[in-house]
Amino acid sequence: MEIIESPCVRNCCLDSDDVCMGCFRTIDEITGWHVVSAEERKMILKRALERSNIAVK
Repeated sequence: MEIIESPCVRNCCLDSDDVCMGCFRTIDEITGWHVVSAEERKMILKRALERSNIAVK
């Protein structure tokens, strides 16, 4: 079984869209992390990366 660790960087601060400014996950993605599959975790990480790329621009 593949283990995918949380991307939390302990810089938790939500923006106006309830997205963490530290790891770029939504509040729902953060609170549901412990119950989703490895495949869903990969998708969450992909979406978070896309959000971080948008935020940097």
